[in-house]
Amino acid sequence: MKTSESIKELASALNKAQSEMSGAKKGSNNPFFKSKYADLAEVINCAKDALHNNGLSISQFPIAEDNRAGVETILMHVSGEYLGNVLLLPCAKQDPQGAGSAITYARRYAYQSVLGIPSEDDDGNGATINKTPAKATKPNSQIADSIKALQAVKDADGLKTIWSSLPTTIKNIASVEKAKDAMKAKLGL
Repeated sequence: MKTSESIKELASALNKAQSEMSGAKKGSNNPFFKSKYADLAEVINCAKDALHNNGLSISQFPIAEDNRAGVETILMHVSGEYLGNVLLLPCAKQDPQGAGSAITYARRYAYQSVLGIPSEDDDGNGATINKTPAKATKPNSQIADSIKALQAVKDADGLKTIWSSLPTTIKNIASVEKAKDAMKAKLGL
């Protein structure tokens, strides 16, 4: 992280600004994870007035390096004090759209992080530590669907084949859920 020699005035102004900021409302949909998130416009909007009222501003500069793209985010105060850091993310695709996605993602997370802006929970359960019941529900429903499919099979040989593959199916469902949970945790979702 880069900072000016002193950040005393910046820290004081940021403290005041944070007391004026709201949480970023999760108004955009992520169809891949079937969840809501606060988009970049919402994150900027919930901080804009508080930053202005306290002599603060943010600049973000796109950067790319070794198949990664992101931003350098600099929080500045009218006194000339500043602090900044770089956030680089891997590009999902090695093309302009992949770089653009990584930059937009990095902008949102860096902006939200430097200002300490929380995302408001859309259901009140997002802030709870133990989410095990919610995670267990989906695999259990998939297992229940598999069992229903087994019951619908009338052919004895078909039943044996399906029955013998059930442990692998259950194991694959659990692996997919673990991978999705790990990705959500890395992405802060």
